[in-house]
Amino acid sequence: MAKVEIKFVDGMTFIGKGESNHWVVMDGAETVGGSDAGTRPMELVLIALGGCTGMDVVSILRKKRVKFDKFEMKISGERAEEHPKVYTKVNIEYIIYGRDIREKDVEQAIELSQTKYCSVSAILKKSGAEVNYTYKIIQPETEAIKNE
Repeated sequence: MAKVEIKFVDGMTFIGKGESNHWVVMDGAETVGGSDAGTRPMELVLIALGGCTGMDVVSILRKKRVKFDKFEMKISGERAEEHPKVYTKVNIEYIIYGRDIREKDVEQAIELSQTKYCSVSAILKKSGAEVNYTYKIIQPETEAIKNE
């Protein structure tokens, strides 16, 4: 069973930590009584998604012995107009930098993350969000290979 601890600080500022014992600061905008001193909770959901799927993809690429120079993701989410303003659509762009990276390896790693391993993605999908992804392989001093 996972456990976290959340503490109220002031205004709309909270701190929280899990079993890893690392504190995270959360806060709201000044318009809702916050002091804009931390990450919004719904931003943390997208950050958690990136960490979850990113760790999967890196792990799978390493098992396939795929060498890459850099790996990034850009994630955006659209939220419902009415409360609770859940994510209704999430887009993930995986960007892998390196030479001689095969599209097939990247596609398989992403597909396994999205269909089998990433629990944050599974939670979003179960809540009704549409989760889409694209990827780019960027080779040094060459054109990018795009799958969009």
